[in-house]
Amino acid sequence: QVQLVESGGGLVQAGGSLRLSCAASGSISSDWAMGWYRQAPGKQREWVAGISSVGTTYYVDSVKGRFTITRDNAKTTVYLQMNSLKPEDTAVYYCKSANTWGQGTQVTVSS
Repeated sequence: QVQLVESGGGLVQAGGSLRLSCAASGSISSDWAMGWYRQAPGKQREWVAGISSVGTTYYVDSVKGRFTITRDNAKTTVYLQMNSLKPEDTAVYYCKSANTWGQGTQVTVSS
């Protein structure tokens, strides 16, 4: 089984930065794509960014130019560098690979 554990969330002022990490363990395949999602209070979970097994990256329009998704050489950890954070980025952030979700990490951006 695959397990995903997120870390790096916290409270930051608008304009600040955070770096989220998602560590995968278990029967993870380096061929799998990985992605970040977020869910704000009262809203549906939305896809934020993804990275393919060969490193191609994808972003939702609202974070393009501000967020960067990367993965380590072993392809077992994925990162989300978040810059120029806005209050509307406040949400619980989840990573996902195949059908497995992490437990989420809270990101709160104060105005």
